[in-house]
Amino acid sequence: MTKPMHPVLADVIKLLQLERIEDNIYRGESRDIGSPQVFGGQVLGQALAAAQHTVAAERCPNSLHAYFLRRGDVNAPIVYQVDNQRDGGSFSNRRVVAIQHGQPILNLAASFHKPESGFEHQVEMPDVAGPDGLRSTLEINRSIIDQVPEKMRRYLTHEPPFEFRPVELPHFLADQPQPARKHIWIRAIDRLPDDPSLHRLLLAYVSDYELLPTAMLPQVIDYSRQQVLMASLDHGMWFHHDARVDEWLLYAFDSPNAAGNRGFTRGQIFTQDGKLLASTAQEGLIRVLP
Repeated sequence: MTKPMHPVLADVIKLLQLERIEDNIYRGESRDIGSPQVFGGQVLGQALAAAQHTVAAERCPNSLHAYFLRRGDVNAPIVYQVDNQRDGGSFSNRRVVAIQHGQPILNLAASFHKPESGFEHQVEMPDVAGPDGLRSTLEINRSIIDQVPEKMRRYLTHEPPFEFRPVELPHFLADQPQPARKHIWIRAIDRLPDDPSLHRLLLAYVSDYELLPTAMLPQVIDYSRQQVLMASLDHGMWFHHDARVDEWLLYAFDSPNAAGNRGFTRGQIFTQDGKLLASTAQEGLIRVLP
């Protein structure tokens, strides 16, 4: 008998299976992960899923660019309206608006490409420790939960659909400024079907984890006395190769700049044997208050 999938991962897959309401209009549910708003990766994954439904099956997403406009309400569904911008000989382009309570909360533009072969090159994978022997973020969070403010505890102890194993010390445990770069191994918490489209959607979902906090690494924050407000403003992602998100992937982050209460961060996602699968970029609002 087939072993049932871990319920947390199965629930995320269910979130990405949108309900079709009308031509080019879809509806998705929301989940509370302990943050003040809907997780941005959920809205990204659902918006990409909505766009994918309107594109020829052989065309795969090669990039997406999104703006987060308003906080999402975890207690309400999200409606996705898809606009067919163009279907060319090799590329298709879609615009998606995510709507909640009558207002847009996200705008997304996605490009889809018919597979082609050609010349290739890529950067080298960072030389860091592998995932074996590293503690997971959830284990670390649970071991220090009594040391963090009450308002952070529900988010830090929420069980995500991915396991995260940080190579470096998490920011909230550091007592001195850190370089604005970090590395985290990520993997879905259970085996997934052999569906490349599902793996791409889940990669978009997980791509929003840990990006913006990279811009905080050069700062020392006393979370018992200071409040940190963070909100993603935009998110870009480029898909280079198909991925299996149920195998270990290295997510390498860096933040070239922070200014004007905004932090800019970049990410690269590699397979364990060094193949670059995707690149990401994000800017977000960061305010540190007494």
